Amino acid sequence: MRILGLDLGARRIGTALSDADGAIAFPHGAIDRQDRKKDLESLQALIQEEKVGHIVVGLPVHMDGRVGPEAQAAQTFARVLAETTGIPVDVLDERWTTREAERALRESSPARGRSRRREKTRRERVDALAAALILRTFLARRATETGETEER
Repeated sequence: MRILGLDLGARRIGTALSDADGAIAFPHGAIDRQDRKKDLESLQALIQEEKVGHIVVGLPVHMDGRVGPEAQAAQTFARVLAETTGIPVDVLDERWTTREAERALRESSPARGRSRRREKTRRERVDALAAALILRTFLARRATETGETEER
C-alpha cells in the first residue's frame, strides 16, 4: 500500500509518496493551491493514479507545542480529506521539516542566479522534500510501533 505525505502551505501542497511496501518516502512534487474543492480534486486524482491507501498530513504546531490557526486548518483539511477520499488520514507534527528541506537543498545544489521560474521550481522542490520528510518520519514511527526494522 502506498502512503501519501502532504505538506500544506498557503500557496502549494508539497507531496511525497512511499514505495508500494510503505517503507521508503520519495518527494513527488507540489500542487498549486486554488480553493479547497479544487485542491481536494487534485489530491483525489493523485490518490487514484498512485493507488494510495493511507495519507499523512503535516501538522504545523508552534515550536512550544501550541496549536495555532495553521495547525487547526491542517486538522480540518485532514478531516475533510478523509471524508472525501474514504482513506485513513493521520496528522504528524512537522516542526522543522521545511527548514530541514531548505538546508538539504542548499547543501546539494550549487548556488545560481534566481530567476522567477527557477525560484518557483526551488520552492516546489522544498515543499515536496518537506512532504517526504513528514512521510519518512511517519514511516519510521510506524515501523517502530509495529516492531519492523529498516532491513526487510
